[in-house]
Amino acid sequence: MLRSLCVFSFLLLLLSAASVAQVGNTPRPAPTTRIIGILSAMTLEIETLGQELTDKTEMTVQGIRFTTGSLKDRRVVLTHSGMGKVNAAMAATVLVEQFQPTHVLFTGIAGGLNPELHPGDVVIGAKTAYHDYGEWTPEGFRVGRTVDPFTGKPNPLFFPADAGLLAVAEKAALDLKLAPVKTTSGERTPRVVTGVIVTGDAFVASSAKKDALRKEFKADATEMEGAAVAQICWQRRVPCLILRSLSDSAGAKAPENVLLFEKSAAQNSALLVTSIVGRLEAQ
Repeated sequence: MLRSLCVFSFLLLLLSAASVAQVGNTPRPAPTTRIIGILSAMTLEIETLGQELTDKTEMTVQGIRFTTGSLKDRRVVLTHSGMGKVNAAMAATVLVEQFQPTHVLFTGIAGGLNPELHPGDVVIGAKTAYHDYGEWTPEGFRVGRTVDPFTGKPNPLFFPADAGLLAVAEKAALDLKLAPVKTTSGERTPRVVTGVIVTGDAFVASSAKKDALRKEFKADATEMEGAAVAQICWQRRVPCLILRSLSDSAGAKAPENVLLFEKSAAQNSALLVTSIVGRLEAQ
């Protein structure tokens, strides 16, 4: 009798362990409704999209507010993360876990590093990198690669945009009509370019830093969130694209230029996002 009970208990233990292992290794189930995730750092950067949504539903998950609805007949979920890499990574993680998006787009404003670009111009991020992750050595700061904490493998220095999303964005830009931007020398029509975006936890308002980022990374724009979202999506295998419209030129006058151009810049980035969403294949 005792032997039978021991065998029965051992079998129950094996079944329980197998069940736990199965749950831990089972891929996430496919979502019943396919949805596109759209993030920004600030409310201003995403409110234009929010106004265009139909069938809106708002919810709060782990303290982060999300809005779901339809945009261009596609299901989308919007959220703003707050500024900085940690806030962006947290929002992106909750978004991916809760909604299992088929694609993730990050929209918003940035400082321009390319001297040929001006406020209102939009940069499609072909690749995105951290400019402040690495190590200080006797020779100065050396940029490094992040590491996937679960696989232990190094991430790319530059997170590449999803090829499919990048192609859709570049096609959308061809016939996109951006709003003119008023400058001291008159109105100018912004343009869309494909380029490099760098991310760091500091607002850049320094000509010296601007020149250094341009020289080291060949970057076109700098901001504070994009690479963090790109890293989360890279590690979770979610197609991702970072889009930024320039609100300033990252020089000494950046703080005052942001106030002048942030609204029109945010709207131009949102216009491109809307066009991309409309071109993604409905599933």
